[in-house]
Amino acid sequence: MKYYFAPMEGITGYVFRNAHHQYFHQIDEYYTPFITPTQTRKLTAREMNDVLPEHNEGMRVIPQILTNQAEDFLWAAEKLKQLGYGEVNLNLGCPSGTVVSKNRGSGFLAYPVRLDRFLYEVSEGLDRLDLKLSVKTRIGKLDGDEFEELLEIYNQYPMEKLIIHPRVQLDYYKNHPNREVFRAAVQNSKNRVCYNGDLFSDEDIRMFEREYPEVNAVMMGRGLLTNPALGIEAAAARQQAAASLQMAFSPQETGEDRPALDPRTLHAFHNAVLAGYREVIPGDRNVLFKMKELWAYLGDAFADSKKQVKKIRKAERMADYEAAVANIFATCELVRDPVFLGWKQGK
Repeated sequence: MKYYFAPMEGITGYVFRNAHHQYFHQIDEYYTPFITPTQTRKLTAREMNDVLPEHNEGMRVIPQILTNQAEDFLWAAEKLKQLGYGEVNLNLGCPSGTVVSKNRGSGFLAYPVRLDRFLYEVSEGLDRLDLKLSVKTRIGKLDGDEFEELLEIYNQYPMEKLIIHPRVQLDYYKNHPNREVFRAAVQNSKNRVCYNGDLFSDEDIRMFEREYPEVNAVMMGRGLLTNPALGIEAAAARQQAAASLQMAFSPQETGEDRPALDPRTLHAFHNAVLAGYREVIPGDRNVLFKMKELWAYLGDAFADSKKQVKKIRKAERMADYEAAVANIFATCELVRDPVFLGWKQGK
């Protein structure tokens, strides 16, 4: 099984990716937050810094592009080719209202004829550039029934992979992923399929693997932000399960246990992210904003941490923030199985 880190706008930029790769392994591919090319034919400083090869050494990184204009997509793809990338990813999944209102991201799914023409032009152009295409998609804008037509379109074009988040745009991140639509995609897709959606624990991943043994890749986002070691734990659990079958006894009898998230490693990872942001972002206030975004997920990794996380969110000065973080690591234990709880708490 391959494990991919989903692009999370505002969080999983190159500073975060480098810290994660340094302290936690088992991620096969990291996807960048989307690049939005325009007719100015210029990447922003943030976009360029995020994809510079020297900022992504030692990792397999796939840049993601958000647009509904084929010529803009191909311009960005050629720029990324010049930087050494061999694959680009099309964002057809973002449910944000500001994105959808411009018929981009999952908003583009409501226009299948335009999407078909777009993919035709993009596929022709990428073939000339010798670049691979992958697509991250939702299953429709309003209803999962839309995906039957969308899959017929996708099947016309060769893709490195089709990453499916089986929610519609109106779901945002609520409701449960539509596994029936995903199952139909697995059965009927001519491209390799990857699953994305609500994989928050290694048990979630094991259950998915049992249900879809023919799928060899999953993408995780919020689960990895809550438990950065989730890829390690899932891989270890998979190896234990394989060993138990081979040796004909249960994993408990081996005397081994899958690794838990280690507080010292997690603290070092946090400090690396913080140091990286302080190096490249001017002003502590802006750095604190970025770190608080991370704690919206990381807070769920600690038991009985609501008061401590609230202190982190309220910190206005770097000294107060660092004291609040030191306090949560000193007074709160990591839960045995850190799981993102935001969907239960209305996040």
